[in-house]
Order: sequence, then C-alpha cells, then structure tokens
Amino acid sequence: MRRFGAALKRLGVAVFCLPFLLAGPAAAAPSKAETEAQFRTWLDRDLWPEAKANGVSRSTFDKAFAGVKLNWKLPDLVPPGTKPTTPKEQVQAEFGSPGKYFNEKTIGHVAAGGKTRAGQHASTLAAIEKQYGVPGAVVLAIWGRESGFGGVKIPYNAFEVLGTKAFMATRKEMFRQELLAALEIVQHRYIDAGAMKSSWAGAMGQPQFMPTSYLKHAVDFNGDGKRDIWNSVPDTLASIANYLRLHGWQRGRDWGFEVNVPAGLTCALEGPDQGLKIADWAEMGITRVNGKPFPANELSGEGYLLMPAGRHGPAFIVTPNFYVLKSYNMSDLYALFIGHAGDRIAYGARGFSRQWGDVGGMYRSDIAAMQRALQTKGYDVGKADGLPGFKTRRSIGDWQAKHGQPATCFPEKALIGAIK
Repeated sequence: MRRFGAALKRLGVAVFCLPFLLAGPAAAAPSKAETEAQFRTWLDRDLWPEAKANGVSRSTFDKAFAGVKLNWKLPDLVPPGTKPTTPKEQVQAEFGSPGKYFNEKTIGHVAAGGKTRAGQHASTLAAIEKQYGVPGAVVLAIWGRESGFGGVKIPYNAFEVLGTKAFMATRKEMFRQELLAALEIVQHRYIDAGAMKSSWAGAMGQPQFMPTSYLKHAVDFNGDGKRDIWNSVPDTLASIANYLRLHGWQRGRDWGFEVNVPAGLTCALEGPDQGLKIADWAEMGITRVNGKPFPANELSGEGYLLMPAGRHGPAFIVTPNFYVLKSYNMSDLYALFIGHAGDRIAYGARGFSRQWGDVGGMYRSDIAAMQRALQTKGYDVGKADGLPGFKTRRSIGDWQAKHGQPATCFPEKALIGAIK
C-alpha cells in the first residue's frame, strides 16, 4: 500500500484519495473508464520519466503506446482498489494435469518437426553446438514447443500486454522492467513498435523471449547485423542455445533419465536441494527403465529425483541441465517436455514407460488452501500459490507417511479435508 500511495503522489493524485482507493468492501473500486484514465496518467507521469532516463525518445514512447488500452482479459490482474487473490482454476498448462500436458499429438508434432528440421539446419545446428555446447535436438525441441518452429501466430500487442501488467498485475514491478526493456528494443531499432507482437505473458518472437531476456541473450548468428528472433532461423536457434549456456548448461551431460523407483524408497526425496551422485541413486536401487546402466560419465555427477506427479506417474533422475531447461519456463513439466522431445528427435526415443495418472485437475485455490494448512504445521511448501512444485509434493508425502498413509507426493481431492 505504501508503494501504491507513493505512486499516486508521483502521479499528482492527492493523498486524501487513498482511503477511497484502498478501502475495504464498502468502498467501490474505480470504474474501468476511471482506471483507463489512471493508466494514461501513469504512462505520462510515472513511466515516461524513467524511460527517458534510459535513453528512450519521446517519439519512440508515443509510437509504442499509440492506441494502447488496458487489456482486461489478461490473467492475474489487480485493478486499483482491489486485492490479489489466488485464481480458482489453473489456466497455465505447464502447472496443470501432467497427462494433458504430455498430449501425444503435441509432443509427437514437436518430435516429428524437430527431426525434419534437424536435417534442414544440420550445419547451423552443428555450428551452434560447437560454440555454445547445447545439443541441437534440445534447441529444436524448445523452438518447436515455443512457437511451432516459427509457425504459430503470436497475436498480442506487446505494449498492450506489458503496459497492462506493469500497471495492475500481481507482479507489476517485474513487468515494469520488461516494459522498459521493450521500449529499449524499439529505440535501438531491433524491431518496429507496431511489429512487436507477444504472447499473453509478454514473450516475443520464435524463442518467446521476454524483452529483458532478448537484450541479454539474443545473438546475431547469421552476421547480418541484427538480432532477429522474429524472422531469422539461425538467430533464433543460436539465441536459444546462448540462453541455455548463460544459465549454466553443462556441455557433455544429459538432461536426465526415466527411472524405476523402488516402492520402499520415499518420494519425499525429490528436489534439486537433495542431490546425490547418480552412482549413489543407483546404489539405492533406482534403475533406468530401458534396462541400461547409467552412462559412465554421469555416475560421479550430481543427480536429483524428479516425480512430477508423485507416485501417479513416471519418475526421473535428472541432472543440473534439467534445471537449466526449467529456467526457460519455470515448470517441471515444461523442462521434462523439452528433454523428452529432444530425446525423440536425437535418438528416436518412444513415450514414457508409465502412464500419467488422472491427477492435476484440482482447483488451484484448493491446492493453495492445502499449502497453507501444511505451512501451519511447519512444512516447507514454497509459496502457497496453488502450484504443486517439488516442495509441496514432498511435504504432502511426508505428511502422508506421518499419518500412516501411503506416500503419493501429489495433491489429491481426498486430502482437502484431511490436511487442516
């Protein structure tokens, strides 16, 4: 509230207006028309001075926001006079049902498209792997997942999305920095403001980079003087590889392996903070599902247990490279999709050995309530945000074991009333 009050002062709004804007249920929130007016004032009096200080010209600023209005259909908005709430339903596929996410049609399309393009762009991919150390199959899998190898239409005006979210989203400070970076991109003439299209989250181009990521990671691989992730395949592929390299990709290591986890080994051992040498996991009875031993060069390296659906689906021993993939989109399912699709592209691998159980369909608000209940009992679930990450999964497993239940390590409807 203090930050919001300070922002209003910068906009020239009198302090006596604050009780109206921040009052409880008895006070009415501003209408959409009033909020639109506040948005235009915010652009001129709050955002513009910072953009100007960053070297953005007034003509660039005005062109970027010409005709831009708030997009009220975007998720996670917190209009002035309201408070953030946990959404009831999960709208982002990466945090929903694993079974639905690993739809064979989708992953098959990425794998087949990747194989075709592996031949088409073989020399470029070889040069990229030599320079950045990232296998071409992994780069292709990300390209296919993010933009259908450049074929998916990206519909939104980036300044509408970023402007809306910077003004009234749950993470508006983060989106403010992305918005300022987008203005910098236009100022440097990397792309025209009118052509800067994005996803509903503000991600741009064929690799779906956020603006700050573009400035840090995009490269000119074809040597034409531009970092063109919108139209250039070499620049797109190299930019993806450069992103992974700068986030710690370890040359020569795999991303992970599907494994069998003995029934007597608790699923609460999951997580990147509970790593062991892969040789140690093998000594605990974990084996690869294909019957092959773990590669000799991996045995002394650190590995981590990953069970995205708990005992209701496949299990994996992953390497640090898995978490580099996860940095691209902070979801275990996303990183697993990329690693698995890459294996299909590179080695002709088949689907997972186990089916995903019928889990992941709970309301996000119910999972958040479960997380808060676990927190009151001293469990570390991460954030009570309704997203079942590894801390939530293993906390559920520990709670189940403590109460004499089989540890499944995944939020289930039967636990809603039990954990309280």
